Amino acid sequence: MAKWLVMLTAVGLLSACTHRVEVAAKEPITINLNVKVDHEIRVKVDKELDTLFSDDSELF
Repeated sequence: MAKWLVMLTAVGLLSACTHRVEVAAKEPITINLNVKVDHEIRVKVDKELDTLFSDDSELF
């Protein structure tokens, strides 16, 4: 009989220790994903290569 009493007491104590998480927000969460991506590519050409590839050249 004492084992039953100990078991009931243990179960009662363990069931009283349940965690409860509640999330309540008044407004919905808004995520703004307006992103502007700008990139710039710079190409530097040596003057000798520029004259080599110019329109006057018959290379191409």
